[in-house]
Amino acid sequence: MSRLGLAATAALAGVALAIASSASGQTYPTRPIRLVVGYPAGGTIDGLARTIGAQVAGQIDGSIVVDNRGGANGMIGAGIVIKAPPDGYTLLFSPPALIVNQILGQASYDVLRELVPVVNIGLGEGSLLVVHPSVPARSVQELIALARTKSLTYGTPGIGNTQHLVSEMFNIRAGTRLVHVPYKGIAPAVTAVVSGEVNLLFGPPAIIVQHLKAGRLRALGFTGEKRWALMPDLPTVAESGLPGFKTSGAWQGIFAPARTPSAIVARLHAQIEKAIQVPRVRDFIRAAGYEPDGRDSARFRSLIEADFERYGEVIRAAGIKLE
Repeated sequence: MSRLGLAATAALAGVALAIASSASGQTYPTRPIRLVVGYPAGGTIDGLARTIGAQVAGQIDGSIVVDNRGGANGMIGAGIVIKAPPDGYTLLFSPPALIVNQILGQASYDVLRELVPVVNIGLGEGSLLVVHPSVPARSVQELIALARTKSLTYGTPGIGNTQHLVSEMFNIRAGTRLVHVPYKGIAPAVTAVVSGEVNLLFGPPAIIVQHLKAGRLRALGFTGEKRWALMPDLPTVAESGLPGFKTSGAWQGIFAPARTPSAIVARLHAQIEKAIQVPRVRDFIRAAGYEPDGRDSARFRSLIEADFERYGEVIRAAGIKLE
């Protein structure tokens, strides 16, 4: 075949591929979508995934099945999605622990090589600092003073989780030595502080508020830059004893396996962004302590790249290592 013939054949193949890719985005999905959550049912991450999944399923007149695969700080769920066919029928819902695992050297994957960021659901406004009622401290200042005289423990969903990073940042800034007790997910970590197994927790508002209302926990502060809108009388940690301390911006995103067709990624983003605009969905996201976002694949990827640097600095400063 002549060079001209080869060039024409290649061009036709490229056009055919583009048409097929476009068609796949237009007809997708034709069967249930599996949304893998690398954490147990009942936590904030699970709640966000189910709320978004249910809304999108209604929009596409299809089915989205949430599959909880807790363990290894989300790595089990991430591994399942990375190994799945890149056809848009297996997705991952994950917080920044996905990249923290890689920074710590405990992940066998490379996030930006083996996954495609699809959309960010929301950006965290901050965490609630809560203690078991048996802890005598009633302010951040009193907690710091108490922690300097006796050993206090804090629970998290696991090593390298954003709650772990926030807690260690507090240790650094306050000059305390709160002892880390990791659990397999936020739900068991909250159960631990409610039962008094650990003394305190920096946690997502959505799963904690019910315990505050019931008197099972006591809130001392909010880690955001400003007070949480749903608890305006609760001061920030910066206001109540640790000037300048603030942590926010943690994302909750959806990912697809690498090499998923761009038309499918675009279709997913469009439907999920639409879901985020629904008032009840936005209210749920805000109640969970996040500001609704919806940024697309390219902008979400840029955020993740920046967080690799940001979280890396925190981990090095806190001396966080695998146990």
